[in-house]
Amino acid sequence: MIPAVKLSPAAFSVTNQRTKSALVPSVSILNTNSFVSCSFRPLYLTRIDDPQTSELKPRRQLLDFQCAASAADDKESKAEVVPASSEAAQKLKISIYFATWWALNVIFNIYNKKVLNAFPYPWLTSTLSLACGSAMMLFSWATRLVEPPKTDLDFWKVLFPVAVAHTIGHVAATVSMSKVAVSFTHIIKSAEPAFSVLVSRFILGESFPMPVYLSLLPIIGGCGLAAATELNFNMIGFMGAMISNLAFVFRNIFSKRGMKGKSVSGMNYYACLSIMSLVILAPFAIAMEGPQMWAAGWQRALADVGPNVLWWIGAQSVFYHLYNQVSYMSLDQISPLTFSIGNTMKRISVIVSSIIIFRTPVRPVNALGAAIAIFGTFLYSQAKQ
Repeated sequence: MIPAVKLSPAAFSVTNQRTKSALVPSVSILNTNSFVSCSFRPLYLTRIDDPQTSELKPRRQLLDFQCAASAADDKESKAEVVPASSEAAQKLKISIYFATWWALNVIFNIYNKKVLNAFPYPWLTSTLSLACGSAMMLFSWATRLVEPPKTDLDFWKVLFPVAVAHTIGHVAATVSMSKVAVSFTHIIKSAEPAFSVLVSRFILGESFPMPVYLSLLPIIGGCGLAAATELNFNMIGFMGAMISNLAFVFRNIFSKRGMKGKSVSGMNYYACLSIMSLVILAPFAIAMEGPQMWAAGWQRALADVGPNVLWWIGAQSVFYHLYNQVSYMSLDQISPLTFSIGNTMKRISVIVSSIIIFRTPVRPVNALGAAIAIFGTFLYSQAKQ
């Protein structure tokens, strides 16, 4: 930083020592009695024009200079600096969200598959998951552990199509996992970006750049390869995963269109979604399976597994709500692109953990198809950026 110096008019002088065309300035000795003041501002020297000295002559003339400081220096000194500690804290918070989301999802899928192996009634299992989450949030609102949302009739009208799509997707995925391995269901569900692009393109009329369309090739090819080489392939399980993909795409579309301008947190939004989905699903669960089938299945489950089946049902219901709640809460903190990448990594963790825990036989070509499909979802998330 160069200090600014305020000098008296006679502090500088110019002397013509050679010719009229060559003026060589000389500086006289600064008078020590002159007043000098300093400030930490840049130095700018400007000449003050004098009518009597507008034309330089070959004799000694006095030139006056004025010192000025830039106001930009004051702006620079007031610039805000974001502490590095706050940025690190935000990254840590997002990492905790992701780790919690993945862990809860893995635990849910393990217990859900155990329940379906012992008690193969996906409509009731899906209903119990929604009922448990709804009860947890109603209790939290009643005890003021969580501030209840301020909603009106218009909010519930807008939420209804979202809840319908969510209900269909949830039941279809549960039906799929009751028929095939958890890993296979999630491999097929990794094709959800392809459904999203196709629905947006041909139904909503949206267009995408060419890299987005190209990223669908490995997704579709990988899922097809995995399905063709699946050892325990089941058409109901395959179609359940495909219907779940389509339903969740419409759920996301309805949610984006209907919830613009609504001031409801991610936690409360999912709670309201669970309550409405429960109201929609319960009558269909009774019609599709019914109390008589549930009673007979419950007796067989107790005879085969014992009281542990009750613990498994409770665990899968609780963890289903928790992992979805954390995923909706994370949307308040991260961008959609980061969420999409996190969702891809979540599927990898679920596929790998389920293969290890349930000892699912996997052919090398089947594993290759899964890897290609998941890699395609990663390319899709990058192309959408």
